[in-house]
Amino acid sequence: MKSLTAFLLALLLAGCAQQAATPAPDPANAPGADQRARIYTELGAGYYSRGQYAVALDDLRKAISFDAAYAPAYNVLGLVHAELREDAQAEQNFRRSLDLSPNYSEANNNYGLFLCQRKRQKEGLHLFESALTNPLYPTPDKALANAGACSLMMEDIAAAETYFTRSLKRQPRQPLALLGMAEIRFRQSHLLAARSLLRFLADVSELSPQALWLSLRVERGLGDKDGEASAAAQLRRRYPESAQTHWLTSGQFDQNGSLI
Repeated sequence: MKSLTAFLLALLLAGCAQQAATPAPDPANAPGADQRARIYTELGAGYYSRGQYAVALDDLRKAISFDAAYAPAYNVLGLVHAELREDAQAEQNFRRSLDLSPNYSEANNNYGLFLCQRKRQKEGLHLFESALTNPLYPTPDKALANAGACSLMMEDIAAAETYFTRSLKRQPRQPLALLGMAEIRFRQSHLLAARSLLRFLADVSELSPQALWLSLRVERGLGDKDGEASAAAQLRRRYPESAQTHWLTSGQFDQNGSLI
């Protein structure tokens, strides 16, 4: 899962990681149970973003012990269990988060992504739309980009392009939307447009295995052997265990893979 989804999971955790970048106050000094729940949730999110899942689970359980109705704690618990491939527990926690706070856009977005990755795309799209109904959602470009990737998994190119376009209108540097539009242009044989989008993506974000694989195939289609070799070298060096590197090694250049 990690090799195929690390790029998007990094996007989803951007908010959590930013919150956790500043050391949280000592929970023992927090004035009330609700504040302790918030602090332990932020700590858990930080540990999750660093791959320290056992510690994250411990802090998130502490958060719930202080406030059993704190929706963000269940949202992050859902993310941790999803990463551990404990799907039943992940779904239970996402649902609990939304039961407590139906308009909680981050939980709608994260649960939607979880469902799309489990090939339950229609359910996932419904949750992305729910996330977008909240006028206070600070990053609607994320949900729109995820909806585009989910639509692309369903081979609904028209819907995917619409979602990616809406995402880029909100945030022109949205990495997943840029990658998704590049994938669509590649499939439409608009190779120069795909290359341009990928070069812009490289300026705003570290290229994922999916992006490098697409870049390699774009350069191959354009007959640029130096560009193809550069993308291949980066893929082998940075993501040696990825599915895309396996496809490269075995010459499976027709593989599209998934953006998420």
